[in-house]
Amino acid sequence: MKKSNISRRSFIEQLSLGTASIFMAGPLGLYGNEPRPDRILGVALVGLGRYSTRQLGPALKETKWCKLTGVVTGSKEKGEQWAKDYGFPAQHIYSYDTMARMADNKDIDIVYVVTPNGLHAEHAIAAAKAGKHVICEKPMANTVEECDQIIAACKAAKVKLSMGYRLHFDPYHKELMRLAKEKDFGAFTSMTGDRGFVMQNKVWRADKKLAGGGPLMDLGIYVIHGACMAANCVAPVVVTAQFLPKTKPDMFTDVEEGISWTMEFANGGACTAKTSYQHSADKFRAEGPKGWIDFKEHAFTYRGMVVETSRGPINYKPPNQQALQMDDFANCILTNRQSVVSGELGRRDLVIIEAIYKAAATGKRVEVKA
Repeated sequence: MKKSNISRRSFIEQLSLGTASIFMAGPLGLYGNEPRPDRILGVALVGLGRYSTRQLGPALKETKWCKLTGVVTGSKEKGEQWAKDYGFPAQHIYSYDTMARMADNKDIDIVYVVTPNGLHAEHAIAAAKAGKHVICEKPMANTVEECDQIIAACKAAKVKLSMGYRLHFDPYHKELMRLAKEKDFGAFTSMTGDRGFVMQNKVWRADKKLAGGGPLMDLGIYVIHGACMAANCVAPVVVTAQFLPKTKPDMFTDVEEGISWTMEFANGGACTAKTSYQHSADKFRAEGPKGWIDFKEHAFTYRGMVVETSRGPINYKPPNQQALQMDDFANCILTNRQSVVSGELGRRDLVIIEAIYKAAATGKRVEVKA
């Protein structure tokens, strides 16, 4: 793979501007009768931006089968503070250029890539070459080609690969998938989704090299993934799309400010969706011939979801999604099983995203091809 042309300085400068119930059969509620892990695995976070600071770091204080044992950062001072706060030695602090040295660190088993999308492939491949199992935050990369490179690198290194799809471990979304599989309301044939926020200042998310695209990559991927969940975990076969008018062309110079699209599924179902950086929304609804489920508020967030079905409201105690996600991957490694949120799943979503962008650019119906 060619070395990324995105400089570390550019990354750091831009990053500084912005960024039913769980089935409790055991500590994670995920194993059933599977053996429990017999040791704790070490995790290194690559990128110490907002998501690592506010979500993954705190979650790693709640995990049962993995813990934070290192970081990769462009700031020595920030790394030293993390080492102090989380109790790992200073020699477990790496820069983006020294990730290969992790190969000699037996205290790090898993590397979680949390840098901007345009750096995912470079950092995930570096982690795999160092012999570390990889979690890659969504979207998996900027392109399907980069997804293939990540998957190939992990296979070559014989390490496991997982995606940061935390919502697979959230009870409300697990119920969505259960309803889709068991067809309590029949097959979901009508779906709608909308996710957006108002971007006030240009940050890395509006830079195509770093983000790969605009809100479709950042926010729309949640609606895409949710629709596939509601379609019993299958991809759409055809998409149509159109870009929304730009209200801030100086900010969104090379990415879309908003986009609307439709996904058509093989069973005749369809999802109409929208995402943008010009309005606030976070909702998803799926309807079948015998009932519906409606994520009325905070459909894809960490907590605070308001969910109703045609049978009435549902209420679960919100877990720490990230802790469950990372613990499940640790269990995958220690029991040698496949992650339910595999690299192939991340690749599938990039295939859909690329089809949507093509449909918006051409104004034509585009087939989704694996």
